[in-house]
Amino acid sequence: MTQPTSGQSGPEQLELMELPRRLFAATPSRLTSFDCPRRYWYSYLARPAPAKGPPWAHNAVGAAVHVALARWWQLDADQRSPEAGASLVRRHWQQDGFADQPQSAAWQDQAAIWVRQYLADEADRVVEDDRREPRGVERTVATRTSRLAISGRVDRIDERDGELVIVDYKTGRSRLDSGDARGSLALALYALAAERTLHQRCRRVELHHLPTGDVAEFEHTEASLEQHLGRAEQTATDIMAATDTVAGGADPMEVFEPNPSPSCSWCDFRRACPAGQAVSTAKSSWAGLGTLTADQP
Repeated sequence: MTQPTSGQSGPEQLELMELPRRLFAATPSRLTSFDCPRRYWYSYLARPAPAKGPPWAHNAVGAAVHVALARWWQLDADQRSPEAGASLVRRHWQQDGFADQPQSAAWQDQAAIWVRQYLADEADRVVEDDRREPRGVERTVATRTSRLAISGRVDRIDERDGELVIVDYKTGRSRLDSGDARGSLALALYALAAERTLHQRCRRVELHHLPTGDVAEFEHTEASLEQHLGRAEQTATDIMAATDTVAGGADPMEVFEPNPSPSCSWCDFRRACPAGQAVSTAKSSWAGLGTLTADQP
């Protein structure tokens, strides 16, 4: 039998070589869904997955606003008026989740008001900052670490003073502040991935809250980004360990245990989860809308 010469690997040596660690395909939504392992199981692994509850009206509002703001940047520059943004809301509106047509129509008007006012405010900010066209709108960015293959789609990526800025639109009821921007795993991962994809420094992240016009901002440091990355890698390690345990024959209902709380009221899989039902109340599909503002016609 011929023995491998120096610098060559025989079968025995190959068996001793460490296999490359598989990367976890990490998106912000996939990582954060593991806050409740049972929800993660239902969302990504269960086959067949349990049926979801009815669509949420507040998600329909958010979707229309996001699509309108993305399509607005596709218009010719001389067509980008605040009113054009409002018209795009109406064009892309969906009726899902509302109590009835009058409620849907009222919220369509409200969302159009938000977008029109936001774009008017943005026009003033663009002049003040001497901004150019965004570097990306609905742009997919990606990067890798020793454990993660990170990817995500960013609402908008600006370039200001030679650096990239992550912009994320929000339409929820709650006001936002710099703590929300600082604590957002999604924004931190977007910043890391945008820097790698576009080859330009990215540290600033912003949450643009359309109902109030507030901009919650945070300037990351290397340390704060590393902290978020470490959190993401630990979550991915936990997910892969749980997945491997189930692949080895364990009961997924024991491995992917629920993390019940009152927020289970808003979970798409509440109807399939007795633990979530026990600690939360059922919500109507339009319960997340809140109250229309005073400027609603």
